[in-house]
Amino acid sequence: MASDPKISKYLFVTGGVVSSLGKGVASASLGKLLEARGFRVTIIKCDPYLNVDPGTMNPYQHGEVYVTQDGAETDLDLGHYERFISSTMTAANNITAGKIYHSVITKERRGEYLGATVQVIPHVTDEIKGFLRRISAEKTYDFVICEIGGTVGDIESLPFLEAIRQFRQELGRENAIDIHLTLIPYIRTADELKTKPTQHSVGKLREIGIQPDILLCRTEKPLSLDLRKKISLFCNVAVEQVIAIPDVDDIYKVPLILEKEGLDRIVTRLVGLKCGGGNLNDWKTRVIDKIEAPAHRIQIAVVGKYTELQDAYKSIYEALKHGGIANNCAIDILKIDSGTLVDNNPNELLSGVDGILIPGGFGDRGLEGKIKAAQYARENKVPYFGVCLGMQCAVIEFARNVCKMTGANTAEINPKVAFPVIHLMEDQKKVTDKGGSMRLGSYICKVKSGTVAHRAYHKNEIQERHRHRYEYNNKYKVKMEQHGMTISGVSPNGRLVEIIELQDHPWFVGCQFHPEFQSKPDHPHPLFRDFIKAALKKRLKLK
Repeated sequence: MASDPKISKYLFVTGGVVSSLGKGVASASLGKLLEARGFRVTIIKCDPYLNVDPGTMNPYQHGEVYVTQDGAETDLDLGHYERFISSTMTAANNITAGKIYHSVITKERRGEYLGATVQVIPHVTDEIKGFLRRISAEKTYDFVICEIGGTVGDIESLPFLEAIRQFRQELGRENAIDIHLTLIPYIRTADELKTKPTQHSVGKLREIGIQPDILLCRTEKPLSLDLRKKISLFCNVAVEQVIAIPDVDDIYKVPLILEKEGLDRIVTRLVGLKCGGGNLNDWKTRVIDKIEAPAHRIQIAVVGKYTELQDAYKSIYEALKHGGIANNCAIDILKIDSGTLVDNNPNELLSGVDGILIPGGFGDRGLEGKIKAAQYARENKVPYFGVCLGMQCAVIEFARNVCKMTGANTAEINPKVAFPVIHLMEDQKKVTDKGGSMRLGSYICKVKSGTVAHRAYHKNEIQERHRHRYEYNNKYKVKMEQHGMTISGVSPNGRLVEIIELQDHPWFVGCQFHPEFQSKPDHPHPLFRDFIKAALKKRLKLK
């Protein structure tokens, strides 16, 4: 089949040898590179687990739950995609085995298979292919990059791999190619890079009928031409299509590495398209140069209950970095387990930090530690940013210690508390299912003029993404305002408080939404930008 420039080209990104090689970052970086060349790009994540979505999964197993504009709870890799490319991700950009099987079984129950025996082939694989086709049918893209979760050889991934084998056969190799990400381990005692694991990984892929077109080789040492030739020979991949991705100290440098290796030119040649004349100079100037040579350095304390796990607050950490880029400032993140603050003096851990951020979360573990961190920030005039639960902690602390509402708390922890300053949203009271049932996705917020929030956004109306069941209790709104809390953002009907801030403080903001989901390295979120600006101002005053 000849290459057709009018249809979307599918780039399947598979992984081998070991997990956690960075398929998400590689896919996002390739997307960034192709966008710079003038192409329209979107990215799909195919996850092999049987959960319908990661919304009910433990962060220790899955990391953060990323929320799309249309309210889908998705894999954290979609955060990488949106941070690197301009396309907005939706529910259609995350496919799970659970979602596929749920759709197949639903069709079977409705009789859509006319009594046929429902099998993995063709019914499950057809369903996967249908999901893949729909995203390009709804909107025209030049490239659809599909990241296949897991590692080649996993039982769970087989239906997806079989589906892309069929898909490539149906579309033709000119319209659908496979990019295989693999590891070239370095044996320190022998001072050698070893290609055998990559050979085995490619062999496993070829066993199921997929010949990779491009190899992306993760390595901690330079990949010599001789090693590339060896990989080319044993893996049946052209030597110029063996691409080295050395370890880097910052993921935002990966697009520049792929550009230097010529990946964009190789991909466009394989699918019969002309490579545009764009480049990543703007990305290098606005992002990489600021990361490599910052003028300042500050320390931000992130107080949460999953701080020992890097991926649990992935978007928060990245958004802080983006705020640093905007202020020509490096960010040292001090990760504090909120549980350690429950029975200890917060001054011991928080003294000397330039800003305090409390991210979102659920449950009572470590909650009192977060409340103490909010109190420390308020009393010591330390710039404070509370996100979702972080806002609620600030409200609880203010109610207890400023408004003298003894024992004030969230009804999530104590439904019978005397002062439920945070309570269950009205439309959540009859909800029983846990998955996909929170207030999810993008909602409009009205911003009050003359506030810290308005100075950040320069807008009277914004849209932000949410993921919560509990909300500020308007019953206590007047009393808190009388004591110095400003309600600077509300829903269009005025019923839901979206942003709070304190009047007698250099920078103290809490928001019920998750601004980290809309931050990019070259377009930092306004609240993260101004939070870092306030923290930097505090640091410079001390010098």
